[in-house]
Amino acid sequence: MTKLMEYAEATPEVRAVFDDIMRTRGVADVNNFWKALAAHPPTLARTWESLKAVMAPGALDPAVKEMLYLAVSITNGCSYCIASHGAAARKAGMTEEMWGELMAVVGMANETNRLAFALQVPVDPQFRTP
Repeated sequence: MTKLMEYAEATPEVRAVFDDIMRTRGVADVNNFWKALAAHPPTLARTWESLKAVMAPGALDPAVKEMLYLAVSITNGCSYCIASHGAAARKAGMTEEMWGELMAVVGMANETNRLAFALQVPVDPQFRTP
């Protein structure tokens, strides 16, 4: 298991990223994911900057972005990400009904993806990107 870096023991470089995370998210402490990444400050900084850019306001609303993140996390089997982005999705407005539908879509997509892959189904011409 990776050692978690606490703020008090962090280098100034790591503290700067932690400070930005706490300021951006309006939280008093960073979660364990960031504390684990702090073992390698360049990865911590790069991952935070990328995540901040991808999850920033855009064409997709915050709840949709979190639900997409949650769906991929479920498919990849990341229990930490499921918990973290599940909480973020609920905070952004995901209801229990939306959660149920999301689970149905994730399950169906995984099933049909595996069937299409296993059967080596050729892509129909009308589905190809021009």
